[in-house]
Amino acid sequence: MDIQQQPRAIDSVWELAQSPEFYGKRFYVLNGEWHEMSPVQRIHSRLASRIDRIIGLFVEERDLGETHVELGFSPPGDRSTLLAPDVAFVSAARLRNQPEDGFLSIMPDLAVEIASPSDSLAQLRRKAAVYLENGGSLVWIVLPAEKGVDVCRSADGARLDIEFVGADGSLYGEDVLPGFELELSRLFHNSMPS
Repeated sequence: MDIQQQPRAIDSVWELAQSPEFYGKRFYVLNGEWHEMSPVQRIHSRLASRIDRIIGLFVEERDLGETHVELGFSPPGDRSTLLAPDVAFVSAARLRNQPEDGFLSIMPDLAVEIASPSDSLAQLRRKAAVYLENGGSLVWIVLPAEKGVDVCRSADGARLDIEFVGADGSLYGEDVLPGFELELSRLFHNSMPS
């Protein structure tokens, strides 16, 4: 069965993933169009783990909210889109009316997407736009091959404001995580063979 045969609501993601044909597979849904996510490679996993650990410690020490890995997020009132960023931060204030179990019907304050070989930059930027247009504040697109990060913010209209930060630069939490800084040399240390 082709999962893209017909548009589906996100409510059927869990049910479909439990069927024998798709058991153990992961999906994201964008405007009713289903996409299967393959298992990630070692570099991707290591980067996600480092980012989650560094942000998570900062958030936990200050009791700012929660960090998550690959949790499903949908725009409020939109049952046709479900994204699962590699790492996400959601502030405590925005979590108050969200269920303890299941997907969140908000976009994360900060979403981190790590490029895989199967991802196009256009796909990743499309996801960034969805996060930002639906309540997110900041998106980091980690580009392992370039040892850098596209920092995405909302701009006037439907455009993205994109700033590339190279391996010798730093990421900042801006208004989302005030005082947070991540030197990319920490992130990319030993992440790829020379």
